[in-house]
Amino acid sequence: MSQTSLSLVADIGGTNTRVALADGHKVRDGSIRRFSNADYPGLESVLRQYIDEAEVDPDAACVAVAGPVRDGRATMTNLDWTMDKDTIARATKSETVAILNDLQAQGHALGYIREENLHRIVEGSGQDNPNAAKLVIGIGTGFNVAPVYDVEEGRVVPPAEAGHANLPIRTEAELRLCNFVSSAHGFPAVEDVVSGRGLERVYSWLGHEAGDPKEARAKDIMDECAQDKNGRAADAARVFTKIFGTVAGNLSLIHLPFGGVYLVGGVARAFGPFLNEYGFADAFRDKGRFAGFMHNFSVSLIEDDYAALTGSASHIHALLHGKQEIS
Repeated sequence: MSQTSLSLVADIGGTNTRVALADGHKVRDGSIRRFSNADYPGLESVLRQYIDEAEVDPDAACVAVAGPVRDGRATMTNLDWTMDKDTIARATKSETVAILNDLQAQGHALGYIREENLHRIVEGSGQDNPNAAKLVIGIGTGFNVAPVYDVEEGRVVPPAEAGHANLPIRTEAELRLCNFVSSAHGFPAVEDVVSGRGLERVYSWLGHEAGDPKEARAKDIMDECAQDKNGRAADAARVFTKIFGTVAGNLSLIHLPFGGVYLVGGVARAFGPFLNEYGFADAFRDKGRFAGFMHNFSVSLIEDDYAALTGSASHIHALLHGKQEIS
């Protein structure tokens, strides 16, 4: 086997699948193709078409999936595809295959993302050791995290379902928000507020509080927020940001990411320009006598559409070269 092996990598979302080739841990320039999931009966058809058109014979394959992965099999809420190691191996004719949750793939990408795609939100003092623990927080349609540990045997990125933990409550207003969420969903989870859908619920709750019920889509709320800093959309963004900061701070105390916290996902990127203006850093560090300790942790925003592909390439490259990464 050559020192650098050609691998196939894919990032499977609810609507589209992106497929590319990787030389080692680097995605090959110009190799990325996007496929509409609605046009294909399953992942196998997508991968075979890509391989046929690219005229390649990959040594290995790794796919990242926007859904939980267990025992080499992935499931997605809005996509009726069979996604497991057998499917990938059959489609690519590769002996070495892997399947990751998309947030795990983001964790495997850390260290391989270009500096221009990393934007510091909160400064921290604990990043002297590149092997220190890190934490990826993903905010999009839902919410989840991926802790990242670099150990002697390789990189470990365990799965999680942090978005379904209880929403933290610190004020009377937040208690009313929790009750509002519970009345519709039965349980106030983190992603019921800290997600795209969550922002919409916060907006609805503010209308309920004001006696002026009104609904809006997350994108419209963000557009309105950018134009009017004093309207309901901006108020919803402030509530969202402060609760997000509290949650991110809690998770940092649990995982101790002295190597940094990294935010990913469409909602995180949309909120990037507003986070510090609306109090993210203060809420992140508001931990009483541990407020000073929180200065150990930096927070950065990843603005890279292809980070999951890069992470998949890094993961499969390590598997091919004896680093048995655990995911």
